[in-house]
Amino acid sequence: SRFALNVSSQDAASCLGVAGYTLNPAPVQCQKEVLVWSEHLTERQWLRPANGPKEFCNCYSSMPSSCSEFTAPYLRCMHTMEEKLAAFERLLKIMEELREKCPWDRKQTLESLRHLTIEETYELSEAILDNDIEEVQKETGDLLLHMVFYAQIASERSAEEGGWDIADSLNGICDKLVDRHPHIYGDVEANDEETVKANWEQLKLKEGKKSVLEGVPNGLPSLVKAYRMQDKVRGVGFDWDNEHQVWDKVEEELAEFKAELDVDAERATDEFGDVLFALVNFARFKDINPDEALERTNRRFRNRFQYMENEIRKAGGKSLAEMTLAEMDVHWNAAKKALAKDEMRP
Repeated sequence: SRFALNVSSQDAASCLGVAGYTLNPAPVQCQKEVLVWSEHLTERQWLRPANGPKEFCNCYSSMPSSCSEFTAPYLRCMHTMEEKLAAFERLLKIMEELREKCPWDRKQTLESLRHLTIEETYELSEAILDNDIEEVQKETGDLLLHMVFYAQIASERSAEEGGWDIADSLNGICDKLVDRHPHIYGDVEANDEETVKANWEQLKLKEGKKSVLEGVPNGLPSLVKAYRMQDKVRGVGFDWDNEHQVWDKVEEELAEFKAELDVDAERATDEFGDVLFALVNFARFKDINPDEALERTNRRFRNRFQYMENEIRKAGGKSLAEMTLAEMDVHWNAAKKALAKDEMRP
C-alpha cells in the first residue's frame, strides 16, 4: 500500500525500518512528499496532507516521538489509544446526561431497548453485506450506544439488586478472553484454528457449562442456529470425517423426504428439515456460511424482480399481472443480464 509522509526519505526509511516495515521499492520523492510502500498494509489509503513541517496529518498534532510509534494504525491515520479512551469517556458522559435530562432516555428500560437493539444489529448486518464501510462505522457506533445504555440502566440499581456498570462488562469480557486463550496468555500450544476452537469449547465445559450447546441462543433464526450447533459440537469431536460422508447424508435425507412427500405431510415436514440440516452441515464443511449464501440469493432475486417491474412500467403496455409466464421469463432473463455485472463479487 502507498502512503504519503511529510518527512524526508531518510527519516521515513529509518523509522519504518525499525518498526518492521519492508520498504519495496525504496521511498521516492514526489510532490514534496515521500511515497512509502509497505507490504504489511493491504488497504491503499492516502494520509491527509500535512499543514506544517511537523504535522503528520489532521488526526495527529505531531510526528511520532520515536521510531517505535510508527505503527500500522499510525500510518493509516487511526486514533491513538488516548484518543480512543477519550471518545469512549465522552460517550459515557453523554449517556449519563441524557439519562438524567432527556424524558425519552430516562423512560427506557432493558426491555424497551431490546427490539431497538435487534433492529440496529440487522442494520449493521446489512451494511456489512453491502460492503458499505462508512455505514458499518455508523452502525457500530449505534450498537456501542446500546451497550452503554444497558450498562447505564443496570448501574442505577444497587449491588444488592444485581446492579453493575460498564466496567464490570468490560472486565468480564477481558477476563473471559484471557482465560479462553491459554495459547496466548498461558503455556498451551494451539497452532491452528481448529485446535483453538476445540480448546474454547473444552474450557467452557470446565467453567461449569453443562452442554456445549448452551451458548447457542434458542431465539436465533433456524438456519443460523443449525450452523452454530453443528459448529459447536465439532469443537468436541462430534463430526463427520470427510465431506463425502456429509454429502451422502444429504442424498439420504433427500430420498427420505421424497418418500414422504405425498404420503404424510407431518413426516414430510420433518424430513425437509433434515434435508436443510444436512445441507447446512455440508456448507459448513465447504466453509460456506449458509445464512450469508441464502441472503445473497434473496438480494439477487429482489434486485432482479424490482428491475423487471421497473422496466415493464417504463415500457407501458401489459402490466406484470397481465403477462403470461413465458413473457415474464423474457423480462426476467433481461434483468439477469442487465444486473450480471453488478452482482459479481470481488
